[in-house]
Amino acid sequence: MNAITEPRTTTLTVNEIYYSIQGESTWAGLPCVFVRLTFCDLRCTYCDTAYAFYEGEKKTLPEITTEVLKFDCPLVEITGGEPLLQKNVLPLMSALADAGKTVLLETSGAHDISKVDLRVHRIMDLKTPGSGECERNLWSNIQHLTKRDEMKFVVGSREDYEWSREKMREHNLSERCHAVLFSPIFGRIEPREIVEWMLADNLKARFQLQMHKFIWSPTTRGV
Repeated sequence: MNAITEPRTTTLTVNEIYYSIQGESTWAGLPCVFVRLTFCDLRCTYCDTAYAFYEGEKKTLPEITTEVLKFDCPLVEITGGEPLLQKNVLPLMSALADAGKTVLLETSGAHDISKVDLRVHRIMDLKTPGSGECERNLWSNIQHLTKRDEMKFVVGSREDYEWSREKMREHNLSERCHAVLFSPIFGRIEPREIVEWMLADNLKARFQLQMHKFIWSPTTRGV
């Protein structure tokens, strides 16, 4: 007689779920529910969410979606850590889109984005030399970007800026994506410097600050 086995429950390891103001991207300033997933396989020199490397608890997809929907907010971001390390994030994003939510994905660019539901707005990094993880960029991701997506460069030096500028031009990112974002490493470089370089180059990109770090303390969690 065959043993009866319980069906496998789809889970994700979640670091935190919270409601705040979107601090980055072209969606900045809007109320947003954040689902921060655990685990990351990169160690960027400027990482501000190292607590998400290992901290978290397993939750089922229905538990996560129920918690998100309680906020009655139209905008949801899946972040990390690195969300694409957990394959069950794919059905989670689809479920949230099915529920009528506008879904954003914040990803390092080191993992394949091609299987992400096309309704999701992908906000993808290209890691600069100053990140210490430049060699981890998955360049094939660029061909999957669309006008729904955004590309982010996190800049900490003139070298980072020049590298980002050249990659932006080489891959025609301002035409391929909805927006190209240049963001300073908080506390490492004066934002004014990047703005002046962008203006001098007439760069077709958007400068951004991490808005939440000016509203709350830069190390505050859950905001």
